[in-house]
Amino acid sequence: MARRRVVITGLGPVTAFGVGIDPLWNAMIEGRSAIKRIQRFNPCGFPCKIAAELSDDEFNVRKIVPKSHRKATKVMCRDTELAVAASIAAVADAKLITPAIDPEAKPTIDPPRFGCQVGAGLIAADVDELTAALVTSRDESGKFDLHHWGESGMENLTPLWLLKYLPNMLASHVTIIHDCQGPSNSITCCEASSGLSMGESMRVIQRGAAEACLSGGVESKINPMAFLRQHFTDRLAATREDEDPATVVSPFDPNARGTVLGEGGGLIVLEALDSAEARGAKPYAELVGFASTQSYDPDANSEGITDAMQLALQRAEVEPSQIDAITPFGSGIPNVDAAEAAALRNIFGSRASQTPLITTIPNVGNCNAGSGAVSVAVAAKAIKENTLPARLNTTSADGLDAEACPSRSRELNYVLVSCTSQGGQNVAMVLRSMD
Repeated sequence: MARRRVVITGLGPVTAFGVGIDPLWNAMIEGRSAIKRIQRFNPCGFPCKIAAELSDDEFNVRKIVPKSHRKATKVMCRDTELAVAASIAAVADAKLITPAIDPEAKPTIDPPRFGCQVGAGLIAADVDELTAALVTSRDESGKFDLHHWGESGMENLTPLWLLKYLPNMLASHVTIIHDCQGPSNSITCCEASSGLSMGESMRVIQRGAAEACLSGGVESKINPMAFLRQHFTDRLAATREDEDPATVVSPFDPNARGTVLGEGGGLIVLEALDSAEARGAKPYAELVGFASTQSYDPDANSEGITDAMQLALQRAEVEPSQIDAITPFGSGIPNVDAAEAAALRNIFGSRASQTPLITTIPNVGNCNAGSGAVSVAVAAKAIKENTLPARLNTTSADGLDAEACPSRSRELNYVLVSCTSQGGQNVAMVLRSMD
């Protein structure tokens, strides 16, 4: 069972383009970006005033969850709403039956054999909920008083306030809705969270502890508190009123000036190949290699990124020359891009300029804990369609195949997916075609 093969049978990305793989893939093929001026709050006090937001017209979690779970949406923060939507999209795409799809039907996978590993971020509380309590914690001069907060202010938070913002709430709601009774976990390692969750799901299935797992991650930092934290990291691109927001992020470009946030990510269905074959499923791709490392200097050290890629290739028993495309983090943050580019040159040598990159952040923004899930969903779909999606904005990339170009057909047998995080965690995965 240790070498049990693991395949991707369902894709459930949720991005500013909408819920599911089709709206995301169509936008990637057409070369569209969802990055616009922020609407969720007034960004006028920030140098960066743009992001990729999922509009209320495109997304209402109450219309997605089963009727029996609509009351639970009251204690779902934005991240949890996105995770639940992603899980339902992934399960439907995999053609699985769970209580969320049909509560009266027998589940396709026995609930104790269905696991769930979800990557989550540092969830920021809703400002309105906090201020409703903070306003009652002022002293006679009108200033915030910690003693007033402890005595009475906290009492003005909604009773289940904490249950909205714990990072494990994403996996909790997903497992409840789908009745996943198998191994479950929550992973919070910044942008590496999605990839790390998929690695854990892979190992859970390989050792025979589950037939399938919902795996990936989501996050939304499009709120004042989370946005402020990202501003202080100096990773966001300062924007001008006279420029097109869709042109700001340019991965690996010498003139890149930072990243732009997006909300979303996704969950995918990872499944044992024998389980998929038994029910007649048609996988998108096989996950044949996974590795993770830790960088000493998360923003500038290419060694950890190189090690993750090299280990993933070794575990997949694949040579760098066999990789047909690469989906990197590609954030547009100059020093992070430089570290990634160095790692790619370390691994691929002269072939780094001939192996096409698939970039996603210019299209959907940096989804943080959800970034890896978006990358894997796009890579798996690209393999299935034998198509490279369009790339945006980059004008030169110093020895990498990353410049802006339209979509094109390409036989894709192996795709390397990698991601590096603000905390220094690095993840690399190798996907293989099933055709």
